[in-house]
Amino acid sequence: MKTFWVDLRDWNKEIATTAIESGADALFVEHAETVKRLGRITTIAPDGDLKPGADVIECTITDKASENAAVQAAKHTWVIVTTSDWTVIPLENLVAQSDRIIAGVKSVREAELALMVLERGVQGILLQTNDPAVVKEVAGLIKAQTGTVNLIPFTVTAIRHVGMGDRVCVDTCSMLSDGEGMLMGNTSSAMLLVHAETLENPYVAPRPFRVNAGAVHAYILLPDGRTAYLSDIAIGGQVLVANETGVARTAIVGRTKIERRPLLLVEAEADSVRVSLILQNAETIRLVKEGGGAVSVVDLSVGDHILGCALEGGRHFGMAVKETILEK
Repeated sequence: MKTFWVDLRDWNKEIATTAIESGADALFVEHAETVKRLGRITTIAPDGDLKPGADVIECTITDKASENAAVQAAKHTWVIVTTSDWTVIPLENLVAQSDRIIAGVKSVREAELALMVLERGVQGILLQTNDPAVVKEVAGLIKAQTGTVNLIPFTVTAIRHVGMGDRVCVDTCSMLSDGEGMLMGNTSSAMLLVHAETLENPYVAPRPFRVNAGAVHAYILLPDGRTAYLSDIAIGGQVLVANETGVARTAIVGRTKIERRPLLLVEAEADSVRVSLILQNAETIRLVKEGGGAVSVVDLSVGDHILGCALEGGRHFGMAVKETILEK
C-alpha cells in the first residue's frame, strides 16, 4: 500500500482534519501534541512517532551528487525528496534503487506523476497544500493504488439454476494473472471473488484481460471502496482487481459486454455473513477457492470453501450509508 503523508509544519487545522478523515498515514508537524487532539494518527515531529533527521530525512535533488546522497540515505531511513524543477527523471533513478522514497508534491498532477514513475511509483507522497479538495483528491488517488482486501472463506450452501438473464463481461486494459479476479455480489454487504479468464480450457481461448462478472444487477467493488452496478461499468472507468491473498490493484475498463445467457445462483456463508451472486452457467466461469486455485461453477459443490469479502451493507449511489437498509 502506498504511503500518504501531509506536510503541516505550516499549521492548518482544516487541512489536518481533512487529512485524518481522508485516511492519511501521517502528518508532518512542528508539535505532535497539536495533532493528537484531533485524532489518532502517526506524527512526524521532534516529539512525534517518527523523528525528522533520524527516522525521516529530507533531500532536495539538484544534481547527481544529491541524488546519490538520497539513495544512500534511503538504505537506512525514509527519504522525502523534492526536485528543484519537479522533473520525473531523478525520481526514476531513485525509485529504481530504493523502495523508501517519499515524493514531496504540491498538486494532484505532481502526485500522479510520482505514483506512475517506472510503473511501480514512489513508495509514498508528502503533500503540501492549503486546499482541502487537493488533500481528498490525492488521498483517493493513493487509495486507488495497490492495496489489500480482507478476503475470508465462505462455505457454499446452495447452487441452483435460475433461468435466462443478462450478464456482464468486464474487459480491462490490463493482463490479469492466475488467482486474480473481481469482487461481486447480489447485495453490497458481501461479495465473492470471481476469477479472471486466464486459464486454458478445451472450449475457448483464455481472455486474461476479462472477468465474466455476473448478472447486470450485481454490485462490483471499486478501487475507492464504493460499489457500482455491473450494468453501469463504462469504458474508461476503474475497477478493483484482487488476488487470492487479498493484494489489490486498479484496472481500467476497456469494454463491457452484456449478453443473454443461462444463469446460476451461488449462495454461501461465513459465520453470520451471507453472500450470493448470480453468474453465467458455463465451465469457463470460476470462483476462487480458499487457499488459492480456481473452481468452475459447474464443478462447485455445497460445502466447498470459496473466497469473498464482507462489507458494510447499504449503499447510496455506491457509497456506504448509515441508515436502515435491508438487502435480501
